[in-house]
Amino acid sequence: MDWRPHIVVVEDEAAGRQLLIGYLSKRGYRVTGFASGVGLRRLVEREIPNLVLLDIGLPGEDGLALARWLREKSGKICIIMVTAAGETVDRIVGLESGADDYIPKPFEPRELLARIKSVLRRTGEAPAAAPSKRVRMGRRVLDLERHILIEQDGNEETLSASEFDLLKLFADNPNRPLERNWMLERIGHREMAAFDRAIDLRINRIRRKIEVDPEHPTAIRTVWGVGYMFVPPQD
Repeated sequence: MDWRPHIVVVEDEAAGRQLLIGYLSKRGYRVTGFASGVGLRRLVEREIPNLVLLDIGLPGEDGLALARWLREKSGKICIIMVTAAGETVDRIVGLESGADDYIPKPFEPRELLARIKSVLRRTGEAPAAAPSKRVRMGRRVLDLERHILIEQDGNEETLSASEFDLLKLFADNPNRPLERNWMLERIGHREMAAFDRAIDLRINRIRRKIEVDPEHPTAIRTVWGVGYMFVPPQD
């Protein structure tokens, strides 16, 4: 069995597609290429790839629709959107469609390779050390076994189920923008969706527990037009 990470390149321009296949193959990846979403859909029905490099401007079904379909199929598939457009609105739409990252054309192959490695690493599809049972989040530490927050002085605070689920979701996806509806689906608290911006209220409550300054959060940051992102402390 081939244990190399499997990358699928969906690009309708044949020369560009073959260039990427050759470049990534030489760097240790198993790579499959398709000119449209038809081949991608067939492959995903029998095998879930590690990452899909998805051009937005495809003939027929566009990349945004395919990204939404991929995300419905599996939350584990890494998606990097590729497009000739470089405006902010396109990046936001791509992320809202379920993409993990976005890179505009033209791009340097080395930059693309760096983004691929980063996405695979932070989503757990690349080899990594055994996960820690404690994660530092802002001014406190999340204990994943006991479902508590721990202060520097050792004081502990028990979390509600929804608070813990949200914090664990952030801990499992560091430095990754998380879209509001995707978060609701992942944590399973679907009743929250009945209330407009309910996820924002939960985030505000969590910020008051972990941020040094909840009015200027640095751990759970807002990604405008998308949702939220957990940024681990650097020190």
